[in-house]
Amino acid sequence: MPRPFGYALIAATGLLLASCSSGPPRVKDTTRTFTTVVVDAGHGGKDNGAFRRYGGVEKVATLDVATRLFRKLRESEFQTVMTRTGDVFVALDRRASIGNRQDNSIFVSVHFNDSGRRAIRGFETYYHSPVARNLAHRIQQSLLTMPGSVNRGVKTAGFTVLRKSAYPAVLVECGFLSNRREGARARSPAYREQLADKIAEAIVDMRYGSGVYRGPATPAATDPAAATSVHPE
Repeated sequence: MPRPFGYALIAATGLLLASCSSGPPRVKDTTRTFTTVVVDAGHGGKDNGAFRRYGGVEKVATLDVATRLFRKLRESEFQTVMTRTGDVFVALDRRASIGNRQDNSIFVSVHFNDSGRRAIRGFETYYHSPVARNLAHRIQQSLLTMPGSVNRGVKTAGFTVLRKSAYPAVLVECGFLSNRREGARARSPAYREQLADKIAEAIVDMRYGSGVYRGPATPAATDPAAATSVHPE
């Protein structure tokens, strides 16, 4: 027996509302209030990321920079959570979920870039929600104070960890492993320390104002196992 038109309309409306509710979370602007920073080391485990002769394996470089960033933010008295602290695979949805469970937070994902054109180099910072735009610009401008830096811009993107974040989220591309110069730098512990320092400075400045951040006088030893991590069991 055919269903009445009104029933069909109600059913269609219900399906539309259900599809809307399952979309990306509404992003809360915590850029002036955040007390927690979720630090996401890109790739890991079976996912190597980029792998280049000059720069090595991306998952190794991202974890090192992220762990150094974790330490610096802890020293600046933020609560800090890492999505991974070792060479483990964490799905993208899981990374976003870890961030969304941290109240009053921001999410910072650390990556290195890759290109088939070896001459390309420089920093890029990505965001998805407009509330993360200023944070992305602060990080990009901080990185550009490093000697020899190249500005490839602040851009919007629909990366999963950005699109599914309930709080301001950015993804930082810390240079091209495919470029001879930047790839060689990416292997250097001192350079990774500097990258972490510049990102930390931008985060502290975003929360408390310019000139507040005080980096350590000398780099401290980094122990990834000592960091707080939330990842699949």
